[in-house]
Amino acid sequence: MSTLTEFKNFTGNLPEQQQLMPVLFIGHGSPMNGIEDTAFSRRWTQMAKEIPTPSAVLVVSAHWFTQGTKITAMDFPETIHDFGGFPPALFAVQYPAPGNPVLAKETASLIHSAKVELNHDWGLDHGTWTVVRHMYPEAKIPVLQLSIDYTKGPQYHYDLARELLALRKKGVLIIGSGNMVHNLRMVAWDKINQTGYGYDWALDINEKFKSLITENDHKPLINYAQMGREAMLAIPTPEHYLPLMYTLGLKSGNEKVSFFNDQAVGGSLTMTSVKIG
Repeated sequence: MSTLTEFKNFTGNLPEQQQLMPVLFIGHGSPMNGIEDTAFSRRWTQMAKEIPTPSAVLVVSAHWFTQGTKITAMDFPETIHDFGGFPPALFAVQYPAPGNPVLAKETASLIHSAKVELNHDWGLDHGTWTVVRHMYPEAKIPVLQLSIDYTKGPQYHYDLARELLALRKKGVLIIGSGNMVHNLRMVAWDKINQTGYGYDWALDINEKFKSLITENDHKPLINYAQMGREAMLAIPTPEHYLPLMYTLGLKSGNEKVSFFNDQAVGGSLTMTSVKIG
């Protein structure tokens, strides 16, 4: 039985769309964006109004870094508060979106480059719920997470993403959630509330990343370690960057690319986000 036929177990009542569901990379930034009314969170809310209502949401979050590839497969994923030092109001948040075990199984069946483990222990971490609760506050749309295998490099993740294209054809919104530039050790905390403040190297490499994305030149982005000192400052560890590989890997043909929330924060972070389609 073909994987597309199996996938109809979940989406049999959904017509295949003539246009692909857009795919997003979202710079999620501080967990406080999950409860605060910020320019970033307001744009997430607006984005949900600009794209078709998805049949489900699949998020590749920087905060689920595992050995091997896993997908959440429970009926009701818990809201994970995977951070410390924030106000009690943030820890009190619950985002009770359902999961979808059938979709999890069918998504796993689409991936041939890796054996995907159906996971019942994780849930929705802050790379997911802080964003998605602004987009779909009623929490009625199924939300799943796909983990990032930390033993593999960018090319592997880019190629794996391409195997998920069938989900876009069935109205699943796939989101990579991280940050293009993410160096917490170099954050200028005294300027964290200064709009758009970025170190020269952070602004420069962010513009280079955007130019390559616009030009559909993904190879240098995959091989970012060869892009020099600025890239290594921007990506001292890969977990917040690798979700971008999933978004880019899902691009089909000459789809339109646009950017939103394109601002630096605290000198060494950027919230720059990408919409494809």
